[in-house]
Amino acid sequence: MQNGEKRRAKISSLLGKAFTLLMNRLDKEMNIVLHEPEIPFNTGAIGRTCVATNTRLHLIKPYGFILNSKNIKKAGMDYWEHLRLKEYLSYEDFLNSLEDKGKIETVSGEVPGARPKIWYATTKAKRTYTEVSFSENDYIMFGKESAGIPEEILVDNEEQCIRIPMLEEARSLNLSNSVAIILYEALRQQDFPFLSKEGALHHLQWKE
Repeated sequence: MQNGEKRRAKISSLLGKAFTLLMNRLDKEMNIVLHEPEIPFNTGAIGRTCVATNTRLHLIKPYGFILNSKNIKKAGMDYWEHLRLKEYLSYEDFLNSLEDKGKIETVSGEVPGARPKIWYATTKAKRTYTEVSFSENDYIMFGKESAGIPEEILVDNEEQCIRIPMLEEARSLNLSNSVAIILYEALRQQDFPFLSKEGALHHLQWKE
């Protein structure tokens, strides 16, 4: 084999490995869902967190802002263009999309499969987020800043409701902080898949 052919074969092999890694990342990802978010800065900050953690962001309308507002882009900085984002007209539209995602292709056509699990983050839950086991491809939903997830949704999903411990006098945490807290626990349980777990100094070296 000539040098040119060897080079092309090596490049083809590297591209194949890169494509496989990319497909694995896309196939194994956590999902954050914001139900009718109201504050653009929170959504932008959450989008940045999602990009940094290989997480997909799902937004359920209506919003309290215009999605392309400067505040969102400012909070997300240059991360926003890399965000994997999906929008829905309503909660029902979101659920219908999961039903479609749960379908399994067979020789005879599509049959119902296991719908991805949805966790509902709410201060009204009876157990904390550290008491549950998260899996890859799970969805974690958060409600609007002023009211949280509607109670009509919560009562139908009691076993999937989780909360962050806090003082009884505290009403709630900032939405973007809450997302980061629960998302990183979910990723920790999975040993932080695809995420870099070691860093390096810029100008000096760590002492052995």
